[in-house]
Amino acid sequence: MEHVTDEQRLLQLAAAGHEEAFTRLFHGHKHKLYSFLLRLTNSPEMSEDVIQDVFLKLWKDRQQLLHIEQFGGYIYRMAQHQVLNAFRRMAKETLILAEINKLHLTAHDNAEDHLQVQEVRARLNKALDKLPPKQKLVYTLSRDQGLKHDEIARHLNISPATVNNHMIAALRTIREQLGIHLQSATGASCVLVILVAFQK
Repeated sequence: MEHVTDEQRLLQLAAAGHEEAFTRLFHGHKHKLYSFLLRLTNSPEMSEDVIQDVFLKLWKDRQQLLHIEQFGGYIYRMAQHQVLNAFRRMAKETLILAEINKLHLTAHDNAEDHLQVQEVRARLNKALDKLPPKQKLVYTLSRDQGLKHDEIARHLNISPATVNNHMIAALRTIREQLGIHLQSATGASCVLVILVAFQK
């Protein structure tokens, strides 16, 4: 007869919606997972946010818990994947903002490109006006003042992960607003729209 471990029993109960069993799984792994994430991120706030996100996803898809054989290894892989994705988004967002500012400066050498960039910047400003206040503030602090995520986090008294989430949401809205102009855009304007519309 196959032996069922205590953890496997908890996974079975949690998969059936037993909140206490899921809570025991959470408390049984959160401290080691936090230490692991802290080494990866060097950010207590981001580590806490990733743990919360991982376990929220596990609870949302709790029926899948029945198919997990090594729960510890599974959540470590989930957490690592989420951290890597967050770093990729942060790097991509930084690249987008840098390219936008570079195009804004170099377009002055070409009158046509300058006008096109100014037109797209006007559309960008309209898109920014549609952002929720906190997203707009985070975006502005990053783009106009050149603050890093941890600096914005300290300034607004929120976690760097929350800053990252606001930036991702802001860029998604901007892409949606400017993406419709991609077909008719040319020159530097086209490059700018592509950058802003870049997938996360």
